[in-house]
Amino acid sequence: MTLTPVRPELAADTLTDSLSGALNDRDAFARHQERNLRPETVRELGRKIEEAGVEYIYYALPTIGSRMVAKMVPANHFRRNLEKGICFHRTALSDLQNDRYGNLIGGGIEAREFWALPEPDTFVVLPWDTSVARIFCTAYEPPHLPEVGGRPMGIDTRALLIRAHEAFTARTGFEVRSGTEPEMTWEGPGLEVVKKPGTSPAYQVENLERMRPIYKQLVTYATAMGLDMIEGDYEDDGQIELNWMYDRVERTADRLVTYRQICKQVAREFGVTASFMPKPYNGQMGNGCHHNLSLWYGDTNVTEDAGRVELHVSQTARHAIGGMISHAPGSMAVMASTVNSYKRFWDAGQFAPSTANWGLDSRGCLIRISSNGRMEYRVPDAAVNPYLSHTLLIAAMEDGLNRQLDPGNPDDGGADVPAIGGQLPLTLGDAIDAFVSDTYLTSALPADLVSIYTQLKQEEWARYCGAITEWDREMYWETIP
Repeated sequence: MTLTPVRPELAADTLTDSLSGALNDRDAFARHQERNLRPETVRELGRKIEEAGVEYIYYALPTIGSRMVAKMVPANHFRRNLEKGICFHRTALSDLQNDRYGNLIGGGIEAREFWALPEPDTFVVLPWDTSVARIFCTAYEPPHLPEVGGRPMGIDTRALLIRAHEAFTARTGFEVRSGTEPEMTWEGPGLEVVKKPGTSPAYQVENLERMRPIYKQLVTYATAMGLDMIEGDYEDDGQIELNWMYDRVERTADRLVTYRQICKQVAREFGVTASFMPKPYNGQMGNGCHHNLSLWYGDTNVTEDAGRVELHVSQTARHAIGGMISHAPGSMAVMASTVNSYKRFWDAGQFAPSTANWGLDSRGCLIRISSNGRMEYRVPDAAVNPYLSHTLLIAAMEDGLNRQLDPGNPDDGGADVPAIGGQLPLTLGDAIDAFVSDTYLTSALPADLVSIYTQLKQEEWARYCGAITEWDREMYWETIP
């Protein structure tokens, strides 16, 4: 497919104009409401509720920090909720986080509420209690408000990804598919690790067997909630990774936040803890969440050239890689979103890339090209908001396609291969600065979202910088002067 290069400032203008048009659409709420109230939609949702014996529904949506917020409503009110939705305080989407002065980030206590309309096709029964179901919602400005009523909420990251992907496909003809690799750490009775000193417990059947009751329950629940589970393994101490089949990016993001909910439920059932903390221990692997990306034109994966069998990527994929590498520093505040995330990059030999580069089957690179036609983006960790991460990756790939960016030769471990993205930020503070400085990337996000996300991350960094830890005591208590 032929792509016409454009200047980067024009590419940014295209993103901004597309986003502005969507967010200024005051008819969006009414159209969603109309779709919800189609007789066939109401009948089908009512049938699902009755057949499953559902008595309660969680009306849910992800926050900026990728947590889930929800309200519970008795299921018999589902038609009313299809029409009216659910109301939340606006700061629910910014994680109800206070700054250091006690003010709620995202509008304060006096902030307006927003209305969340359910998406009927996301209805799913919770397999651990089939009297309860969950349905995702989309957030809107309350329709009665002057000037802004009915508009989509700019800080609804789930809706943002859906819009961004649709617009990307309309402009380029390509669909983005993704599969994630969520690693996490489990601790509790019966999960003690078996290994020789100086070795890794990765792939050892004995450790996998100790996790057997847990992974079996995870797979059972995940399958019931629509995830096509394909494989899993034991990695470092207490760490397992279970994978499901790749799909369009918005479906993969939904499945990742669903999987997190499942893990927490299974942990409760077994009396253990399940953590998505990016770096729980020094000297052991962090919890990553690699994003495996591919570009599709219809039913054709254009990431690779048809007929070639050696490890390679197509020219189209090279341009996409060039965009992702170019914008890798600016993406870091989303891909590695916590203070703890950056501990992965300071612990030598832990497979976490600190340079914006790419390679053929190289696990030390930011982007690894695998043998099955995918671009494995290796920075994201287990705390990532998958809606935000995929939105930024789509924007970065589009920039690479438009400007026909060349990522250079793949890094084979030599010292003479330049990385067009350079060194990645190694602290959250530096990542925030890089995020704000990448005006192309921030143009892909609503201004309110950029402002609130930046404030949330600056607050987290400031709290960390002001915290007195055991490390401070060990280093300075008796050693100064």
